[in-house]
Amino acid sequence: MPAVKGDGMRGLAVFISDIRNCKSREAEIKRINKELANIRSKFKGDKTLDGYQKKKYVCKLLFIFLLGHDIDFGHMEAVNLLSSNKYTEKQIGYLFISVLVSASSDLMKLVVQSIKNDIVSRNPVHVCLALQCIANIGSRDMAEAFNRDIPKLLVSGDTIDSVKQSAALCLLRLLRTAPDLIQLGEWASRVIHLLNDQHMGVVTAAASLIEALVKRSPEEYKGCVSLAVSRLSRIVTSSYTDLQDYTYYFVPAPWLSVKLLRLLQNYPPPEDPAVRTRLTECLETILNKAQEPPKSKKVQHSNAKNAVLFEAINLIIHMDSDPNLLVRACNQLGQFLSHRETNLRYLALESMCLLATSEFSHEAVKKHQETVINALKTERDVSVRQRAVDLLYAMCDRTNAEDIVAEMLTYLETADYSIREEMVLKVAILAEKYAVDYTWYVDTILNLIRLAGDYVSEEVWYRVIQIVINRDDVQGYAAKTVFEALQAPACHENMVKVGGYILGEFGNLIAGDHRSSPIVQFQLLHSKYHLCIPSTRGLLLSTYVKFINLFPEIKAQIQEILRNDNNIRNPDVEIQQRAIEYLQLTSVTSTDVLATVLEEMPPFPERESSILAKLKKKKPGAAEDPDAAGGKSSPPTVASKPMPEISVNASYQPQGASGGSADLLGLSSSAPPAAAPASNDTGCLVDVFDMLGTGASPTSNGLTAAADENYKSATTPDLEAGPDKIHEFVCRNNGVIFENDLLQIGIKSEYKQNLGRVGMFYGNKTSVPFSNFTAEVSLPGELSSQLMAQAKPVDSQVEAGAQKQQLVNIECVTDFTVPPVLVINFLYNGAQQHMTVKMPVMVNKFLEPAEMDAATFFQRWKNLSAPAQECQKIFKAKPPMDGEQTKSKLLCFGLSILEDVDPNPENFVSAGVLHTRNQQIGVLLRLEPNSQAQMYRLTIRASKDAISTTLCELLESQF
Repeated sequence: MPAVKGDGMRGLAVFISDIRNCKSREAEIKRINKELANIRSKFKGDKTLDGYQKKKYVCKLLFIFLLGHDIDFGHMEAVNLLSSNKYTEKQIGYLFISVLVSASSDLMKLVVQSIKNDIVSRNPVHVCLALQCIANIGSRDMAEAFNRDIPKLLVSGDTIDSVKQSAALCLLRLLRTAPDLIQLGEWASRVIHLLNDQHMGVVTAAASLIEALVKRSPEEYKGCVSLAVSRLSRIVTSSYTDLQDYTYYFVPAPWLSVKLLRLLQNYPPPEDPAVRTRLTECLETILNKAQEPPKSKKVQHSNAKNAVLFEAINLIIHMDSDPNLLVRACNQLGQFLSHRETNLRYLALESMCLLATSEFSHEAVKKHQETVINALKTERDVSVRQRAVDLLYAMCDRTNAEDIVAEMLTYLETADYSIREEMVLKVAILAEKYAVDYTWYVDTILNLIRLAGDYVSEEVWYRVIQIVINRDDVQGYAAKTVFEALQAPACHENMVKVGGYILGEFGNLIAGDHRSSPIVQFQLLHSKYHLCIPSTRGLLLSTYVKFINLFPEIKAQIQEILRNDNNIRNPDVEIQQRAIEYLQLTSVTSTDVLATVLEEMPPFPERESSILAKLKKKKPGAAEDPDAAGGKSSPPTVASKPMPEISVNASYQPQGASGGSADLLGLSSSAPPAAAPASNDTGCLVDVFDMLGTGASPTSNGLTAAADENYKSATTPDLEAGPDKIHEFVCRNNGVIFENDLLQIGIKSEYKQNLGRVGMFYGNKTSVPFSNFTAEVSLPGELSSQLMAQAKPVDSQVEAGAQKQQLVNIECVTDFTVPPVLVINFLYNGAQQHMTVKMPVMVNKFLEPAEMDAATFFQRWKNLSAPAQECQKIFKAKPPMDGEQTKSKLLCFGLSILEDVDPNPENFVSAGVLHTRNQQIGVLLRLEPNSQAQMYRLTIRASKDAISTTLCELLESQF
C-alpha cells in the first residue's frame, strides 16, 4: 500500500498485526468486533472524516471480509471514495466495490455513474481503474451501460496504450457475459487493425478479444488473417533483443505468438498466395528454431519455446495442406516421444494422434510404432499410456493391424482398470475393420473376453455374433473355437453367452466330430448353467430349445432339464416362463412347425458399427476412422443393431420391440410396469448422451413376451415429453421431458408429504457451448400462491456435449390444477434461444397411500357424499386391461391398494392422503373395470371440493 501522510496507514498495519497475534478464534472475533464497532461509530458520528481516514477504515472492512466475516455497512463510504481525485483512495473504493457490492445492489446505479465519470476523465489512471472495475464485476448491467463507451475507447486515436490494453480485456469480459449486447458493427475493422499496433501489450490483449469475436462471427473478422500472419512473421523472425520488453527467457513474445497461432486455427489456409507463403515461412522458422541448441538451461526457456512449437504444430495439422510441414512436424514430435519430461511425451502423443488422421503424415507417424509400443510397456504415467493407446489406434491400418492388435491385447492383461473398457472397444473396432481373415477376428474377440471379460460390453459380443451370422465362411470355425473356449475351467459369463448363441445357431456344423457331439455340446453348456445370472440362464434355455430342433436325439434330456423344478418353478419369472413355454412348444408341435419357429437367424442389415458409435459417445473425436487419413476403403460393415432373441419367429413382435427414441438419461427403469418394458438401467441419471446401440428394432424376436435383456432391442420407450406430453409423467418421476436438436432436459424427482425435490438436467447436444444459460421456474397466475418453488442457479456456461444439474425445491401450499413452467434462455452461436417447458409436477405427486379396513372405508365414503366432493368418469380402456398393471398405476399415482374391501373382487379400491402446507385432504377411489366392454368406471371422492375432479382427469390419462 503506498505511503500516505507518512504512516502508510499505520492503523491498518497495527490491526492486521493484532489479528495475526490472536491465540484463538474467540480472541480474533473479539478483536474484529471491537474494530467493527469503532469503524461503525466513526462512520455514523464523525462527519469530518477525510479521504485518508475513509480509505483506512474501508481497507479494514475489506480485510475483515476476506477473513470470512460478513460486512453489512461501509458500502456508501466506499462509493464516496470513487469520487476522490487521489489514486490510492479511488483504488480502494473500486476494490471494495468489486469484492463486496452485489451486481444487483441499489448502490450499483451510483457506481455506474462514478465509472462513467472516470471513463471520460483525462487521467488515464482513473480510466484504467474504472475499466478494471467493470471487468471484475462483469455483469449484464455493466454490459448494457458501457457497450458503446468501451469500444470507442478501444479504437480512439487519442487513447493511450495502457488504456487500450485495459479496454480490450474489459470488452472481452463483457463479450463473454453478454455477447448479444456487444455489437461492434462499424468498429470491427478498426478492432482488427489493433493487431498492427506498435504496443505489444495492446496487440496481445486485442488478439484475445479478436479470437472471441471470430468464434462468434468468423466472416465479419476474416480480415484478421493477413494481419495476424504479418505480426507473427515479425515476431518469429526477430531476435530477442528486438523485443526486449516482451522477450521471455530468450523467446520473443511467446504468449502473443501462441494467441496468433490459435487465432489462425479458426480459418482455413489463406487463399492469398503471398500470405500463405509468408505463413509457411513462419511455421518453418518455428520448426527450425526448435532444432537449435537451447539458449538457456532453465525450464522457463524450454516451456516458452515448446508452447510456441506445439501451437504451430496444431496449426499445421489444422491446415492439413502442406505435406512437407506435416512430415517435419511428425519428425519433431517423434523426438519428444522419449523425452524425459512427462508433459512433453504426453503432448507429443496427443498431437501425433491428430497427425495420424492426415493422408500426408500417416505413413510418417507409422515409423514411430515401435517407440509408441515401448512407451505403452514402460511408461509410468497412466495418462501417457492412455495417449499411447490412442495413437496406436489412430496409426493402425491394414499393414500393421495384426501387430498393433496383438500388442494391445498383450498390454490389456496388465492395463489400468480405468482404460480397459476403452481399450476393449478399440481392439474390437480394429479387429473388425482390418480383418482380412475373419477367423482372426473371432480369435481376437474371444481373447478379449478371456483377458478382460468384465470390461467387454454387450455391444462387443453382440457384434461378433452379428458378424458370424452374416458370414457363412466363418460360422463353422466360430462354433469350433467357442466350443474349445468353453472347456476352460474358469470361463467368463460373456464367453458363455457367446458360446450359447453360436452353438445354438451353428452347433450342427461341428456335431460330426465325436469330441463335440450334440450331447457333449449340451453337457458342456449346462455345466455352466448354475453359475450364471438369470438373464444368461434364459439365453441358455433358448439354446437348449434350439438344440431340440438341431439334434432331435437329445430331446428327452433337454426336456428333462426344462421340466426340472429349478426351472419350471424358478422364482425368476423369465426363467420360469421360458421353461414352461419351451417345454410346451417341444411337446405339442410337429417337427415342421418346430423347425419353422426355431429356424436359423437371418442376416443382419448393413449399418454403422455399434461399437464405433459407443466409442464416439464415450470419447468424442477419439473414434475417428483410422482409414480416413489415407483414403483407404474400409470393409463393409454389418449389422450394428442389438442382439435379438435366439429362438425366433419372424412374425412375432414382442411388446416394446419397435424402434423409438433412446432413453438418453437412463431413466426407463423408474417407469411403472404399465409403461414400456423396463430396461437394464439402474434408474440413476447418467451422462446425457449415454445412448444404447443404434435404436434399430430386431429383425425377429423371442418366443417369450418378456424377451431376454441380452437379446432384445436396445431401443427404449419414447421418454420425450414436450410441453403437451407431461401426462406421461403422472405415474413416474424420472425421464426426458423435453428434447430438440440443441437441448435435452431430463428430470429426476422425489416427494415426501407436501415437499418435493426435483433435479433438472440440461444436456447440450451440440458441438458448440451454450452461454448465458438460465433456467427459471415460473408459477403463472394463481399457482404462485398454491406452490412454492426455489431453484438453485445453474451454471451460465454449458459446454459442448456436457450436462448441467439444477436442484429445485417445491412445496405444495394448497391444491393446484396447472403445472409450473420452466423458462430457459441461452445463447447458441450468438443467437438467443428461448423455450418454455411444463414441469411434470402434478398434484398427485403429494399423495401418500393410506391403509384402512372395509368398515372404515365405506363409512368415510358415505361421509364424502356432497356433489362437489365426488367425480365420476366412464371411459374406454386404451391398452388391453391388465389387473397387475392397473395395481401398479394406482400405486405409482400415490394411492394404496385395499384388498378385500369391495364385494366384487374385480374392482379396485384405494385410499390416500394429499399433503399440503395448510391441510391434509383425504382421497378415496373405486375403479370398476368392465372387461367385456373394455370400459372403466372411475369414482374419486375427496374431503375438499374440486380435488376429486383434478385427480380424476390425471388418473384417466393413464388408462
